[in-house]
Amino acid sequence: MEDSILRDGARLRLGYTTGSCAAAAARAAALLLLTGHRAESVALPTPAGRLLTLDILHLTGDENAASCAVRKDAGDDPDVTAGALIFARVAYADGAGIEIDGGEGVGRVTKPGLDQPVGAAAINSVPRRMIRENVAEVCRESGYRGALRVVISVPGGAAIAEMTFNARLGIVGGISILGTTGIVKPMSEQALVDTIRVELRQKRALGADYALLTPGNYGADFLRDRMGIDPARAVLVSNYIGDALDICREEGFRGALLAGHIGKLVKLAGGMLNTHSKYGDCRMELLAAHAGAAGLPAEKIAEILRCVSCDEALRVLDGAGLREDVLARIAVRIEGTLSRRAGAALPVGAIVFSNQLGFLTQTAGAQGLLRHFREN
Repeated sequence: MEDSILRDGARLRLGYTTGSCAAAAARAAALLLLTGHRAESVALPTPAGRLLTLDILHLTGDENAASCAVRKDAGDDPDVTAGALIFARVAYADGAGIEIDGGEGVGRVTKPGLDQPVGAAAINSVPRRMIRENVAEVCRESGYRGALRVVISVPGGAAIAEMTFNARLGIVGGISILGTTGIVKPMSEQALVDTIRVELRQKRALGADYALLTPGNYGADFLRDRMGIDPARAVLVSNYIGDALDICREEGFRGALLAGHIGKLVKLAGGMLNTHSKYGDCRMELLAAHAGAAGLPAEKIAEILRCVSCDEALRVLDGAGLREDVLARIAVRIEGTLSRRAGAALPVGAIVFSNQLGFLTQTAGAQGLLRHFREN
């Protein structure tokens, strides 16, 4: 695969996710166990369509199990897991199929609302699929039809996890095995803002009077599936909502509409215009505060503060019949934050949604801006 990307004249090296490391290590361990082949490297297709070739380390095994590792390379991304060894142990098991679990240094889910259920190892859905597909392919090629147990571990993962938000989210004992594309793209803040600037400038040069913004792929999917708007019209602004509004004003747009997941946009209600978790995670505090203002009893406010996802908190509000009221209050605060940053010359609006619950709320100025995109 191409191992770097060019952003604003700077070449930044790509990396690969902990999920890719786990899948490659599992493939190599399955090869060692089922065929005796000691792979020095494995080719790994990724969900992004890129083919990785990853070096295999620490090959050990006997007649019952085999273990291999891949060292995480985050490229030029400032990732706390960079350099960590991701091990996979593959062993024969009773029954049928491929069982996947976490061992040392892989977190365990203790609160609901995350990608995996309570009690499961914090190995997200896409990495689990990658691990299963790679091990299953080795099984087919070797003619093995029995069951296997795959355990992913990360020596030192518990210490690494202390530098993340895992404990707050209810993931204890280690890091999460993550990744939706298999590839880590560098998160140089200035490079990302410059990329947003280029895309908005291009839209303006092609005649766009209004800017359509969304933090990422969830927003693009929502625009297509729920709003009937071509997601290609949107500019992905990641966490840099404030910077994107500045650029929209500088480029002379007549208005800007932001569509985003509540997990991102609720932070705007607290005045955050860079929504990256490294700057803070005030989601539950904001929801709880507005719920209290709407009359939610103290014990239910405490329940919201224990939630790890906004969807989970919204279900608490549903039970009290307060979801609509609380979201309306939050929409007013979001509008205030956006308007203060955008200024009078740039009308702004926001649409807030949830992947599970769909459309949630919108600011007062959103409907007029949305009409423009639907009619043009």
